[in-house]
Amino acid sequence: MKIELKVNGKDVAWDCAPHEFLTEALRRHGLLGTKRGCESGDCGACSVLLDGEEVPSCLVLAAQAAGHEVTTSEGLGDFAAPHPLQQAFVDHTAIQCGFCTPGMVIAAKALLDVEPRPSEHAVRECLAGHPCRCTGYVKPIQAVLAVAATNAGGEAR
Repeated sequence: MKIELKVNGKDVAWDCAPHEFLTEALRRHGLLGTKRGCESGDCGACSVLLDGEEVPSCLVLAAQAAGHEVTTSEGLGDFAAPHPLQQAFVDHTAIQCGFCTPGMVIAAKALLDVEPRPSEHAVRECLAGHPCRCTGYVKPIQAVLAVAATNAGGEAR
C-alpha cells in the first residue's frame, strides 16, 4: 500500500505492507537513528515525534502515520547544525554506546516543547522510559537541564 506523510519536514510517499510498523519503514528508508529495541513500546529506543508527540514507533503501523508528520532524531539536526539537545548530549558526554541516545533526545524534545524550563524531576521522569546501561542517567539529565536553562520561556528548537 502507498502512504503519504511528512518525515523530517519532507513530504514522502512510501510503499508499505499493511502490517509494517513505522520503525521498520523509517529504517528501510535510511533513518537508522530510530532503533529496534524491545518491540513492545517499553524501551524508548524507537521513539519518534508523531505530530509533535513522542510515540514508540514499534507500536505504530506505518499506515497509521499516513497524513501525519513524523520527526526522527535525524530530523532535529545534523553534524553541521546539531539541535541544541544533540549538542548538549555531546558537550555533557551523555552519549556512551549511543543506542538509547536518539530516543532520549526525542523524549527530551517533546518535554521541552511543552515545558521549556522543566524541573530536574520532570526531566528524570521524561527519561525514565529510556533504559540506558551506559550513562547512569546523570549526564543525559544534565544535558537536558542545560538546554532548559538556556530557554528564555520559548520552545527548545
